[in-house]
Amino acid sequence: MKAPLDTSASEDFGDDFKKALDEGWLPIREVSRQTGVNAVTLRAWERRYGLIVPQRTPKGHRLFSAEHVQRIQAIVTWLNRGVAVSQVKQLLDTPQTLSEAVDNDWHALLQTLVHAVTRLNERTLDDTVNQAMALYPPRTLCEQLLMPLLVVLEQRWQGQFGEQMERTFFCSWLRSKFGARIYHNNRQLRTAPLLLINQSDLPLEPNLWLTAWLISSVDCPVEVFDWPLPVGELALAVDHLQARGVLLYSSKAMNLGQLPKLFKGVGCPKMIAGPTVCIHHAELSARLTDIAHLYLAEDPLAAHQVLVQRGLI
Repeated sequence: MKAPLDTSASEDFGDDFKKALDEGWLPIREVSRQTGVNAVTLRAWERRYGLIVPQRTPKGHRLFSAEHVQRIQAIVTWLNRGVAVSQVKQLLDTPQTLSEAVDNDWHALLQTLVHAVTRLNERTLDDTVNQAMALYPPRTLCEQLLMPLLVVLEQRWQGQFGEQMERTFFCSWLRSKFGARIYHNNRQLRTAPLLLINQSDLPLEPNLWLTAWLISSVDCPVEVFDWPLPVGELALAVDHLQARGVLLYSSKAMNLGQLPKLFKGVGCPKMIAGPTVCIHHAELSARLTDIAHLYLAEDPLAAHQVLVQRGLI
């Protein structure tokens, strides 16, 4: 069901702004909600690349039409195909066939990040990701850069001297980086949180934090427990937090026999995510009928998509 347009703050912007909303124009916060592209990114696309040119009220507030929304969705489509944001305007304004090869800068960004990790260069790592965050929606950034980065790093770390040093540096940075973003988002929100738990008892699970960030980016509060809870305490945590749902993330095999006890007393929707879903695919699929409101997802993108489709975030 489509959420109603929030006009509660329109009086703060004056009569011209309210009149424009009544005529069907959309404020930036509503466009962000509909497209999944945050307001900071929308402004960057306008200022740096001229990708969108919204109308302005006399006081300078941005207003968007349905055509603007369609254009933003088209931009996201090109970005998801791996096109650099600097090249999207030409593709939108000049008819192109989908088969045409288009250069992109994802590879260059990836190499910059890998080099930063190998040199323990936090400033370059942070600056590069900050710049990408300003230009790309969270889901696109995860799919095109952050998740491929994790794959490359995991391959590099197989038997590599200095592997533990690099892994600890990178995963500590990632948890700090995205934990801060999640904390900031949580402070702005008052609705029930989604509880994410690191079920694999491996510290610093990077994909757990990417999952949490993706969920947080759609204005859903997130509570992350970076360690498993014992049987019996999960229901207690859900009760204290009044959680809208629980997501257990694990990158290794789980004791599936413990699931009924673990989920006992947990009435909210439940999800198991991560490589453990691939490891136990047949067994977990069979349990979908035994455990009410249980969903499965193999990676952060799939978890985000299922939660959105089910209306949980």
